[in-house]
Amino acid sequence: MASIKEKVNEMILKGGVFIKFGDKIIKIIIIFVVMKICTRIGYALINRLFKRQKQSRFGFDERKSDTLSELLKSITKYAIYIIGIISILKEVGFDISTLLVGAGFGGIAVGLGAQSIIKDVLSGFLILFEDQFSVGEYVTIEGMSGVVEALGLRITKLKDFSGDLHIIPNGQITKVTNHSRDNSRALVDVEIGYEEDIDNALQILTKISKEVEEENESIVEGPTVLGVSELGDKGVKITIVAKTKPLQQYGVERQLRKKIKENFDKENINIPYPTCVIVTKSGNN
Repeated sequence: MASIKEKVNEMILKGGVFIKFGDKIIKIIIIFVVMKICTRIGYALINRLFKRQKQSRFGFDERKSDTLSELLKSITKYAIYIIGIISILKEVGFDISTLLVGAGFGGIAVGLGAQSIIKDVLSGFLILFEDQFSVGEYVTIEGMSGVVEALGLRITKLKDFSGDLHIIPNGQITKVTNHSRDNSRALVDVEIGYEEDIDNALQILTKISKEVEEENESIVEGPTVLGVSELGDKGVKITIVAKTKPLQQYGVERQLRKKIKENFDKENINIPYPTCVIVTKSGNN
């Protein structure tokens, strides 16, 4: 009878351990779920806040609002994750006060490893307050160019025209070229043959420039025909310049080149291009 009671007591004891262990697992799962829900709620509140702010008469511009929104989301995520991890450690049985004391003794070692993280965070705040760039702007950072997808607490994300996403720690950002702040310059060089009438070509190019100026709303100033800029090996080079809204210069240049080709074809103005002449000898010589 004694052995049966001992086995029953042992089974009850093991069952209690399993129940307790299972209870902790369930609580940890609940903490993870709550972390996820809180993150989504936080993101939704931030989106709503900045949506109203954009509609306000005294609000930030759209790019600045998007930048601050992404930064607040990053801070919210880190804060929720830290609180969640501390709650999980408490649930597992770790004494947080002991961990904090231990962290004090190991602070130097941890600090050495966390220097890069601290540098990234501080650099992120400096980038924001100095207004070096904002979400949606086209920039070049450390040789990588793209549109700023996100400016976070620790990293900046750039997406280039090929679709590649560049993730750059803020602490490594030492040189930034912002292509989206000031007007851009459109520059088109066109060559005509030496046998062509330069004055006639200049008149046609001036007419084309006026047409493009009227048709394209991206142009701020010009296009202006500067005149003959070079006497090259193949022909006479004429230069046209214009000021455009940021990053719109390429479209203006394409439009100018298309119209120049069409009009030069109509007026039979020769655009020189490389040719190859083959000389053959006939007979015995």
